[in-house]
Amino acid sequence: MAKIAVVTDSTAYLTKDIIEKYHIHVVPLAVNFGTRSYREGLDLSTEDFYDMLKVEQELPTTSQPAIGDFVKLYEELAKEYDEAIAIHLSSGISGTMNTSLAAANMVEGIHVEVIDSEIACYAQGFMVIEAAQMVTEGKKLEEIKSRIEWVVKNIKAYFVVDDLSHLHRGGRLNAAQMIVGSILKIKPIIYFQDKKLEPFEKVRTKKKAFERILQLLDGDLKNGGKFKVSVIQGNVIEEAEELLNKIKETYPNVEVNISDFGPVIGVHTGPGTIGITWYRVANDTGSFSGKI
Repeated sequence: MAKIAVVTDSTAYLTKDIIEKYHIHVVPLAVNFGTRSYREGLDLSTEDFYDMLKVEQELPTTSQPAIGDFVKLYEELAKEYDEAIAIHLSSGISGTMNTSLAAANMVEGIHVEVIDSEIACYAQGFMVIEAAQMVTEGKKLEEIKSRIEWVVKNIKAYFVVDDLSHLHRGGRLNAAQMIVGSILKIKPIIYFQDKKLEPFEKVRTKKKAFERILQLLDGDLKNGGKFKVSVIQGNVIEEAEELLNKIKETYPNVEVNISDFGPVIGVHTGPGTIGITWYRVANDTGSFSGKI
């Protein structure tokens, strides 16, 4: 039986325990404050990143891994594994996936399937964990790939941005939209559409935005089936815990956790951003056919 490695990048924001439990190989992206570059998860923690945002005069930028980082990893994996599945953040916001694919094609001795998650954060993390679990169950690479591609097309994620200036810097809002939105206290709900972050709806007040996202979540969960949910937060843990408890109270059988907007994604969304992601897991028979 072929031995399969699981690869991702740091924007999946997996916990150290999960990474170690499933032997997941993580290639870090970087955050740059001026001339100083920090690899997220290695040189820079999420907590330290948000602390630095408060005091740094210059706004940070981000950078993807060098192709050499992936080549080195795949060459090392080829010594121990026959195949690998690599799941990366959306190619619409980063070149990481394409760099990983190019590196995989340069290395002999291992077959690598590279998947575009078309998303980021724990939505991407869900895919990586599911792939790793399937590896431990002895599933073949083609079956794992098929399952993850289904999750890519069916996972949901919606985010509420607290500070519109970060979306403006990223080109998602023009100056007029940012000024008007700030004056009217608009809290846009954003989501990934065609691999890019796009506005979904514009809502007055954060509370109403949360209510709208919970309504969208309810629309899927009330139809039955087993779901996994994650509340993603950018340095607003108390708000995340409140949403977590609300979901648990309404759906006591749903598996739900709290995860982070880490440094690289946090550069683009800013502190105070919060979101919810969810998807339907395979049923007891292992089938995952059908739509959410």
